[in-house]
Amino acid sequence: MNATIPQRSTKQTQVELYDLQLQALASIARTLSREQQIDELLEQVLAVLHNDLGLLHGLVTISDPEHSALQIGAIHTDSEAVAQACEGVRYRSGEGVIGNVLKHGNSVVLGRISADPRFLDRLALYDLEMPFIAVPIKNPEGSTIGVLAAQPDSRADEQMPARTRFLEIVANLLAQTVRLVVNIEDGREAADERDELRREVRGKYGFENMVVGHTPTMRRIFDQIRRVAKWNSTVLVLGESGTGKELIASAIHYNSPRAHRPFVRLNCAALPETLLESELFGHEKGAFTGAVKQRKGRFEQADGGTLFLDEIGEISPMFQAKLLRVLQEGEFERVGGNQTVRVNVRIVAATNRDLENEVEKGKFREDLYYRLNVMAIRIPPLRERTADIPELAEFLLSKIGRQQGRPLTVTDSAIRLLMSHRWPGNVRELENCLERSAIMSEDGTITRDVVSLTGVDNESPPLAAPLPEVNLADENLDDRERVIAALEQAGWVQAKAARLLGMTPRQIAYRIQTLNIHMRKI
Repeated sequence: MNATIPQRSTKQTQVELYDLQLQALASIARTLSREQQIDELLEQVLAVLHNDLGLLHGLVTISDPEHSALQIGAIHTDSEAVAQACEGVRYRSGEGVIGNVLKHGNSVVLGRISADPRFLDRLALYDLEMPFIAVPIKNPEGSTIGVLAAQPDSRADEQMPARTRFLEIVANLLAQTVRLVVNIEDGREAADERDELRREVRGKYGFENMVVGHTPTMRRIFDQIRRVAKWNSTVLVLGESGTGKELIASAIHYNSPRAHRPFVRLNCAALPETLLESELFGHEKGAFTGAVKQRKGRFEQADGGTLFLDEIGEISPMFQAKLLRVLQEGEFERVGGNQTVRVNVRIVAATNRDLENEVEKGKFREDLYYRLNVMAIRIPPLRERTADIPELAEFLLSKIGRQQGRPLTVTDSAIRLLMSHRWPGNVRELENCLERSAIMSEDGTITRDVVSLTGVDNESPPLAAPLPEVNLADENLDDRERVIAALEQAGWVQAKAARLLGMTPRQIAYRIQTLNIHMRKI
């Protein structure tokens, strides 16, 4: 639940506020003159704002230019859970109030948070009925390199402009400190292979940059990835085509102790069985026509690292037996050879087939299935997590925009159309649709009309009666039933229902509109 801020019993005069601000500025200046770790300095400045001026739960976000995003550099909170949750939070340019400040470089003042749909409430830290102020932190060239934000402890009044100006002054004082952080990040060179890998993992293979989603199902998947990545257990990734199974495999490898070792991929359905054996196990010179020299297979190439076997459900029963031996014993012989080769490889397999059903039909070996199914991760189709489509669209358009060398934006009406589509091709189909839309957009704005030209039509599901209070974690509920159940339990307050579902207010607003849910007046 969001905190409720106690109201001041007496109202400050302009002179009293001015005196307090002068004292706070002196304290902040002394703090910034100390030789301390940068994160400690920022936290101490936020503590002054919180304790001396009633500017609560101060937040400093720092620019990550590589990803056009802001990451949290410091936050003032007594909650350890909130502090830990902040570690993975990022705001992309234009995303929410914080991202809006980064994009436009202007201060944003909300008289009441709940009245502005841009506020994402990712931290669940602020009182939604109170004001909120966010101001840019700029370098001497005028570029925004961070954002300073806080919540006044009294309702919006005539003092709000003075509080905003004061935070802008503090932001100017912080600019040198934040610029130092940005310069350190930008200018750091790889001292060794490990440092280089860490940057690659953080920038390219961090969870938030690979698999996008904030629905409860996706959060469970992120948690599964984090837990299983630490160990060497075999993982089976299940999901329809286009759901991102290879991205899940990459996330597991690059967030594991094997991250500095090879990550080797093979699509088992792309090769006939005779070539598949040579491709996986390698071959000796003269093993067959054209084998002019010894060649290592994918298992040897992945030694010490991870081997991703995509479409594992397509291999023949005969080859399944050969693969089973490698999984059990960690050894094999190259095609045409008799020397046993031992390898240390972690296996991540993926399929769009129902392997349990294949086992029952006798088409897939039961012993191989249980050897692969040590840890199963099931990725839901996009039609079952349409609440993630707005964020997915922004993420994919950012990627496409970098390829085209121009910024791309999407209108709310286009988002609603995207959310109404069934997406049989899942995220891959969505990305193709957005890329076609970007090609057809002259000014870089993806509108509903542009999306319609790609062949996407409104396919909203039929209306259903509202449900009584139910378990929101019940996976048998469809999207519409789950949203209605959350609204019922939240007294038809959208912000509360969004928190129950792990959504942002904007996401649940889209769901309510696209699923034709009629809001009740309570």
